Amino acid sequence: MSATRLSELPIAIAPSLSRTRLAGPPPQGAAPWHRRHRRVGLTVLPALLSLALGLWGIRREGSIWRDEVVTYDMAHRSLGELRDTVANVDLVHAVYYLLLHGLFRVFDQVDPLLVMRLPSVAATVAATAGATLLGRRLGGLRTGLLTGVLFALVPQVQRFAQEGRSYALVTACVVWATYLLIHAVRSRSAWTWAGYAALTLAAALLHEFAVLAVVAHAWVVPREARRRWAVAVLTACAGVAPLTLLSMGQSAQVSWIGVDVGGLAWFVSAGTVSVLCARWLLRHTAEPETEAARETAADSGSASVFGPGPGSRFGPGLDHDGVRLLVRTALPLAVLPSLILLLASILHPLFVDRYVLYSIAGQALLAGAALDRGLRGRPLRGPALLAAALAILMIPTYSWELRAPDSRRDDATAIAHAVQRLEAPGDSVLYTPSRRRVWSLTSPGTFAGLRDIALDKAPARSGWLYGTEVSAATLRARMLQERRIIVLRDPEGQPLDDTAEEQVKQNVLSRSFEECRTLRPQGARVSLYARPGQC
Repeated sequence: MSATRLSELPIAIAPSLSRTRLAGPPPQGAAPWHRRHRRVGLTVLPALLSLALGLWGIRREGSIWRDEVVTYDMAHRSLGELRDTVANVDLVHAVYYLLLHGLFRVFDQVDPLLVMRLPSVAATVAATAGATLLGRRLGGLRTGLLTGVLFALVPQVQRFAQEGRSYALVTACVVWATYLLIHAVRSRSAWTWAGYAALTLAAALLHEFAVLAVVAHAWVVPREARRRWAVAVLTACAGVAPLTLLSMGQSAQVSWIGVDVGGLAWFVSAGTVSVLCARWLLRHTAEPETEAARETAADSGSASVFGPGPGSRFGPGLDHDGVRLLVRTALPLAVLPSLILLLASILHPLFVDRYVLYSIAGQALLAGAALDRGLRGRPLRGPALLAAALAILMIPTYSWELRAPDSRRDDATAIAHAVQRLEAPGDSVLYTPSRRRVWSLTSPGTFAGLRDIALDKAPARSGWLYGTEVSAATLRARMLQERRIIVLRDPEGQPLDDTAEEQVKQNVLSRSFEECRTLRPQGARVSLYARPGQC
């Protein structure tokens, strides 16, 4: 090798060797054991942080909000009831419900909150590890460390790490699919491409909006790998196509989506920071200085860009082409999925930040690379101390609030306790709107002594999430037969459903009953209504 000039090597190989330090045997390029152990430790550190954050306060003092209640109820339905329900509604989550159904069958005696939430914790740890390795492969050890820590600390990541919903699992699949894409382009391994296709399919089956990550991946794929990438993507799309076509008939399910102010604010702020980080990285990384070097880099195409392995260092170890690859990987993932949903929302609101939770991986990668670039030339312990400082300073800001019982939109456990305080033998219960029956599904014992006067068919037997109710005329007759009714409803200021049944509920309560007492647990009003003079 010493007799061969570097310029005489194949163009695709030369840039990689130019970034590699050749050490003497044995073995060539091997790092001392303590250095290898330190690198492994720093790579694992963000995943351990994510695990600690995920397990901390995971039960939220026993609270559970409405979306998790749906998960719990659907997972406890029989396979036949589950099939009948997703044929009418929530088909987009069918695979996730089936997964949870299996877990509850195996761990039926375990705390149901842990059975629901621990898969999300594990998925978030996996996503953090994937983001760390992705940052290490594209930018070096320090970039990987900072990327992983930033990803684990993001409030949305912490929140959905502790929720019994599919979004953490989707994020893990997308992050690792992105990692495998980079590896597949470099190695040209058929097995790696198969793994990429499998993870993309798994993400889309868990939530169909995960296919938007494929649009972001398109910016990474070089010309010579586009055919293999297209085959992998088409395979994944073919696998999810039946689910997508069937779920299009349930488009009314997203009619509740309005303007996600918090999610929009995060997208604007994080998207702006991501763009600024990308511009700063590109402007502060030197391009090839000579015309010959620029022509060599252009001719070598993506092969040289994908050359650096995970042992490369940012700054001196990552040239302009390497930074361009990092930006082309991270920036589309950080921005495009949310932007596509926002553009689609011009026709119908579709943007909800949790639908594209995986975008945070791209945002964290750009921020981590920018921090690494700013710390170039400093010892590795500098980024490690910075990551620790970020964790210490940022966790108290929001982490305690995320683990409080009132941190979600409502709390079915607190609502059940409020019902217990008001109920008496012979009372009836009324849900307005009818979908608030969801609050009763995790506490059947609490509501067992109350007659659900509006119910026609129970949720599991009806093939719908919240059951079906009787006609307006039948409901009026039933209400007028009651002496006391406990009414569960939304907080003040929430719009009322414009249906005949809901209008009957409001009219009969206002004309034939009086409000005796109202409790206000998180996200609800629990009121006792009685005949005039019988409070």
